[in-house]
Amino acid sequence: MILLIQKGKTMFNEIDFSKIDTAGAPPTDDAGRQYYYMAKLAAMVTLKEQELGRPITYCLQTFGCQMNEKQSEVVAGIMDEIGFKRQDTENADVVIYNTCTVRENANLKVYGRLGKLHSLKKSNPDMKIALFGCMMQEKQVVDKIQKDYPFVNLVFGTHNIFKFAELFYEMENRDSQLIDIWEGTDKIVEELPTERNYSFKSGVNIMFGCNNFCSYCIVPYVRGRERSREPEAIVKEIEALVADGVTEVMLLGQNVNSYGKTLKNPVTFAQLLEKVEAIEGLKRIRFMTSHPKDLSDELIEYMGKSRKVCHHLHLPMQSGSSRILKVMNRHYDKEKYLGLVEKIRKAVPDISLTTDIIVGFPGETEEDFQETLDVVEKSCFDTAFTFIYSKRSGTPAAKMEDQVPEDVVKDRFDRLLKLVQEKGREASSRFEGEVQEVLVETESKEKGIFTGRTQYNLLVHFPGTPDLLGKYINVRLDTCKGFYYMGTQV
Repeated sequence: MILLIQKGKTMFNEIDFSKIDTAGAPPTDDAGRQYYYMAKLAAMVTLKEQELGRPITYCLQTFGCQMNEKQSEVVAGIMDEIGFKRQDTENADVVIYNTCTVRENANLKVYGRLGKLHSLKKSNPDMKIALFGCMMQEKQVVDKIQKDYPFVNLVFGTHNIFKFAELFYEMENRDSQLIDIWEGTDKIVEELPTERNYSFKSGVNIMFGCNNFCSYCIVPYVRGRERSREPEAIVKEIEALVADGVTEVMLLGQNVNSYGKTLKNPVTFAQLLEKVEAIEGLKRIRFMTSHPKDLSDELIEYMGKSRKVCHHLHLPMQSGSSRILKVMNRHYDKEKYLGLVEKIRKAVPDISLTTDIIVGFPGETEEDFQETLDVVEKSCFDTAFTFIYSKRSGTPAAKMEDQVPEDVVKDRFDRLLKLVQEKGREASSRFEGEVQEVLVETESKEKGIFTGRTQYNLLVHFPGTPDLLGKYINVRLDTCKGFYYMGTQV
């Protein structure tokens, strides 16, 4: 639990809402149109606060990945700009959920939360509830919300998040449920306000969507096809972040290694990194996620010579079996994956390598599973995020026969987890006793204990004071606890 955190705000335009003509028609450009509706909403919020004699509050909760976290920052920026006050609890005037649908449990969690919200709304009929994100791109989900949760006021998906202010205004001016789901889009709308979770580090979307269509994955269906942002727009955003105190950025995309292919003038991901590295004042660059099929020699070489790109690579393996990888539609095999591991370790000898692994994919045999264990043994991952295969309706894998029995999957998962923890502890402990530079990120619930992150993405807990937040300090890594260290500031 985070008790102390430094937040920041990014505004590409300093907007004076009093100067926006809300009596006339809204502007035709996408960003201008949203600021027009923000101005109208700001006036409404001011009147409501005067009427109630208190601030108007909202609660925003995010489920899922870092892409979702980044999109929630935009929604939070818009809500803050309008004049709403954010709170952690759901007994707010507006409750917003940014949903995930990668696994069935994520859907069930949202449905459970909606049941509790219904009770809160009965005691506060004026409460507004909005749902958006990946889960809302599934037709059966939207049908269920219409039927079973009619008290939800606004539903929209992943492609029209930039329209949030306009949709929110329409929701406020109607009694019925508003649903606005796009099947896809080629739009990338810049220059919307963002309320960052940290003042000193930030995620930056460099692309949206995915073209890979792995047979188990719902992402391409809910996020659409790949579309890259122009490098000039990315550099401009990061320069604005750095001017506002950010020293570390995380470049985000479903597959950053394929960045730039959809641009009119194609740019490789390594070339983008070079442009970002040239930004003065930026100290660290991270990125995720990398698909092994697109990990180029150019990128590996650049990581080896870069002064700012952190020595950490998340390279999802998913399975060590070439047969299963082919059925997964991953476009690489066991030998190619191990070859990439060898290349990256040669170029960046101290690299921290992490991965994702799925256990129990349809048709997985014990022999296939042993191949996975073999890759874990040979790759020496610092950590691996292990998942039990989750059937997602709408994906090819959901229709496959030969689903692996639950007891077999659990046994394999336990064996994999034991090996991952053993190898991870062995790999991570290589830094024990060293002094490393750490970016101090949060204070833990134990007062006086702070958490920072090394360039290798390892967490370090150490005694400190609040003035260290956002600073780079030297910490001795005293004791390895597996996937984190206990340390001492030096």
